[in-house]
Amino acid sequence: MQNSTCQAVGECRVPDQAVLPQPLYREVVQFIEALPQKQGHLVTVLHKAQSVFGYLPIEVQQFVADYMEVPLAQVYGVVSFYTFFTMVPKGKHPISVCMGTACFVKGADKVVRAFKEQLKIDIGDVTPDGKFSIDTLRCVGGCALAPIVMVGEKVYGNVTAGQVKKILADY
Repeated sequence: MQNSTCQAVGECRVPDQAVLPQPLYREVVQFIEALPQKQGHLVTVLHKAQSVFGYLPIEVQQFVADYMEVPLAQVYGVVSFYTFFTMVPKGKHPISVCMGTACFVKGADKVVRAFKEQLKIDIGDVTPDGKFSIDTLRCVGGCALAPIVMVGEKVYGNVTAGQVKKILADY
């Protein structure tokens, strides 16, 4: 197996051509260095990196691979396998609408349509100001509150299309 760049050089550091802010890389490095060991903590480190950067572009994946001393293919495999991870930026306030059976039956599709119309973006897109993004998910496990909308970590239950404007006004 070929050594990673930082293994070959003998140190891992923020790449000179980094597009993302260097202080964010340092935050991830501090997190990794506080772990009792690197082995077995790739998913944990990727969670931290995503919370720091907001997403996991290839630049961040390569950095994590180098610092964790694992192949980039392994990092990419984890990022692309788990739906929690994203390789595209999300809005400052990511909106997730549950499209599970109970939510769909109770009008989640109308709620999605209302968000798309209000924000003038499609599912998977980010508003031009970077404030909002819209995604759908399968189930959040709160069927009694269907349809459910999450904005960041805040959960809204029994949402109707008519409530979308007010939800957005909270942000």
